[in-house]
Amino acid sequence: MQLATHRGRVFAGQPNGSGLHQVRGLPPAPRPAIGAHLPRSPESPPALANLIPLADIDPALIEALLDAAFGPDRFARTAYKVRAGTEWLPALSFAALDADDMLAGTIQCWPVALTDQTGRKHPMIMVGPVAVLPDLQGTGFGKALVTASLTAIDPRAPLPQVMIGDAEYYGRFFGFSAAHTSGWKLPGPWDPARLLCRAANPAVLPQEGMLGPWRG
Repeated sequence: MQLATHRGRVFAGQPNGSGLHQVRGLPPAPRPAIGAHLPRSPESPPALANLIPLADIDPALIEALLDAAFGPDRFARTAYKVRAGTEWLPALSFAALDADDMLAGTIQCWPVALTDQTGRKHPMIMVGPVAVLPDLQGTGFGKALVTASLTAIDPRAPLPQVMIGDAEYYGRFFGFSAAHTSGWKLPGPWDPARLLCRAANPAVLPQEGMLGPWRG
């Protein structure tokens, strides 16, 4: 599968028999608006969504979607400093295509660590960014992507997962909480109420430390 962009949209292409790739979902007649066939409730997954490994997507298209979701100034966010110099984890990172094979969203997970007061590094998984095209936000793609990443974590030795996000939403659906992160620091400005963690045994988490990239 290859992907192409058309008028600001991202499409999945299929071979047309001539060695080229045509863009799917572009019939001669006007096509329905993107997302018109999708449910609007964040409680349920989007109809006919297809999750594939993020590694199957052209990196340039991933960046274009992130720009659309967060704006071109996204690199100034503290989350980028937390994971600086690392590569996202292919086994835990996914892309969502809609029913027309259009790229709707992505999720990336990263290796990070909390360095405690003794200098010991506690490895963790940073979940996100969860990026969904603006006109598809609230249709369930984000929830499906987060579910896929958390499900892919090895249950035999799950590392704690950390993210910066809405505590009410990610707590309600996925069990993230800011209850154990009040003593943690980040390499930039952050809202302590949005620094969330999810762990099988929260009691083992350090009470204080600096969150940063894991380069073990």
